[in-house]
Amino acid sequence: MSSVPQSKQELELAIHSVFPKLMADYRSIPAQMSRVCSIDGNIQGTQISVCDTVAYLIGWGKLVLKWYELTSQTLPVDFPDTGYKWNQLELLADRFHQEYHQWQYSDLLNEYELTMAKLLTLIASLSVQQLYGIAWYDKWTLGRMIQFNTYSPMKNMRTKVRRFKKDNALK
Repeated sequence: MSSVPQSKQELELAIHSVFPKLMADYRSIPAQMSRVCSIDGNIQGTQISVCDTVAYLIGWGKLVLKWYELTSQTLPVDFPDTGYKWNQLELLADRFHQEYHQWQYSDLLNEYELTMAKLLTLIASLSVQQLYGIAWYDKWTLGRMIQFNTYSPMKNMRTKVRRFKKDNALK
């Protein structure tokens, strides 16, 4: 498999290869450490918490689901989201962090699992043609848009979470 999924099967395999490992990493972090801000944030020089990384992944996952829902109803989509431009992704990340700031760590993890289950169900329901055969947004296929906003950030967050675990002597 190439590092960038090129088919429905590769996309599903990629997500299934990283998601369980990421969840195991998350579940090994005690809730009382989940709000410690010592992970490099999306804005240079900022620090975020483990909870913020989960909020980020939930936020992007839900955006993908929203985009698909709107386009499937032939409704307009404000990419990446209403009130944000592609050059304002740091602000969008901050919104995700704020949106889930009051959530308990266990509830965040459950919400992330639910969001990923919905995304995997969506992927499974679509044909290879729907995912990779046509441009869906600008020049990008739906499969690539899903990969950009789920699998790729999952890999990135897993690296950050594993570093957090190592720095805090967590097994």
